[in-house]
Amino acid sequence: MKRRNLLKSAAGISMAALVSPSATAAEDVDHAPPEFVLQDGQTVLFQGDSITDAGRKKDQSDSLGGGYPSLIAPWILAAHPEEDIRFLNRGVSGNRVVELQERWEEDCIDLKPDWLSILIGVNDTWRGYDSNDPTSADQYEVGYKKLLDRVHEHLQTQIILLEPFILNVGENVWKMREDLDSKRAAARRISEEYNTLFVPLDDHFQAASEHREPEFWAKDGVHPTPAGHALIAQAWLEAVGA
Repeated sequence: MKRRNLLKSAAGISMAALVSPSATAAEDVDHAPPEFVLQDGQTVLFQGDSITDAGRKKDQSDSLGGGYPSLIAPWILAAHPEEDIRFLNRGVSGNRVVELQERWEEDCIDLKPDWLSILIGVNDTWRGYDSNDPTSADQYEVGYKKLLDRVHEHLQTQIILLEPFILNVGENVWKMREDLDSKRAAARRISEEYNTLFVPLDDHFQAASEHREPEFWAKDGVHPTPAGHALIAQAWLEAVGA
């Protein structure tokens, strides 16, 4: 299936088809622009957990790691060589919203990005199962909003929110679905309230899993394979009109 056809297939999934009724509380968010929105001289900052981190070298400020940021940056630079756009990755493995709050000044505000891309939420769910350290949907939403409020207080930054996701690779992972759905619904509400771009990654992954088994996209249901990272990159590029 071609890239745009696959993305259209994913985008066609209705919120009514989601597992948890709570995820239907917000309407589908679609702020995708009709044309390329990044501009010459701008800085794009990727933030999040291990999915974004993807093994980046912490002692190298320009390291993008081996995941979707490392696919997005060269694609845009090759497609728009006339634009001098800088890409930064400050994803940190294991992070939840609360850890983002602790490092937000140094790893976001001080970097003064023109575009901020955030993928966060799966650890807010996961820690409740593997460490008995849950984050409620309300805590997640309130904490997430505080991050965006700090951005708007100090910067003139455009924001892209990426939906957290999990894939059904087994009951040990899929049992977290209901809890994650509450975070997904919160992320959609936040995107609508703050008028951000929104990338419905879970929709894309569920649709993609109709064409190949879920393990093809994320072997453990959370951390993407190279193909999974490529799917994220494709959806992100689509969102910014690239």
